[in-house]
Formats: sequence, C-alpha cells, structure tokens
Amino acid sequence: MSQALLAGLSRTTEPRAMLRRFLALDAVVTGANGLAYAAASGPLGRLLGVDATLLLALGVFLLAYAAAVAALASRRRPPAAAVTAVVDVNAVWAALSLVALVAWLEPSTAGTVWIPVQAATVAGFAVLQWTSLRAWGAGR
Repeated sequence: MSQALLAGLSRTTEPRAMLRRFLALDAVVTGANGLAYAAASGPLGRLLGVDATLLLALGVFLLAYAAAVAALASRRRPPAAAVTAVVDVNAVWAALSLVALVAWLEPSTAGTVWIPVQAATVAGFAVLQWTSLRAWGAGR
C-alpha cells in the first residue's frame, strides 16, 4: 500500500498519526459492532441466522477488545508489540469468520452477506494498521 494512499485515507502524512487514527477507527467500529451484538443479540441473531448466545458472547468480547484498542490509540507512542498483537487478532478474526461461515454456521441470507463484509472490514483494519506501523518504523 502506498504512502500516498495511507495519507489520503488517514488525512495526514505523519505515520504515527496514521497509525493512531486507524487504531481509533478500529476501536469505534469494533465497539459499535460489539454494542449491537450485546444489546440486540436476539433480534440480530434472528436476522443473521446466528445463535443469540454466541452473538452476546462475541459482543462482550468485542466491547472489551475495542476498549483495549482505544487505549492503545490514545497513547502518544503506541508500542509496536501491542499494535502487532492488534493486527494479529484482526487477521485471526477475519479468517475465523470465514471458516465459521463455511464450517460451523448456517446463517440466513443476511448473515451470509454480513459475515464476509465484517471479515473484510476487519482484515482492512489489519492491513492499514500494519502498513502504518511499518511506515512509522521506517521513519524513526
């Protein structure tokens, strides 16, 4: 991914600011998703064709994860190891979402659309964060 594309997406040319913004955006999106899963697990479970108890558990996990990512984004100099852990968790989440879609879940049509869309979004965050981390490391 080019530095110009990252700068355009993050609206800054400073790699550390890019990284913090992508972490913050991840925290907001993940937190909103977690809140929806936790607060409306029954209706969303019916809509997506996914067990409401599973959605509730995922929602609670996502809320805690979003808080951790937000705390990392708020740091002036996010530690590279912690950012790498976020990238790894995001990559695993995206992969497991697709595996679950094929191997374990029997979602509705809405779920069959939603699961790959959210997996692609999370994978996109991983790419943006990893690329920003590398750009920041190269500039230090």
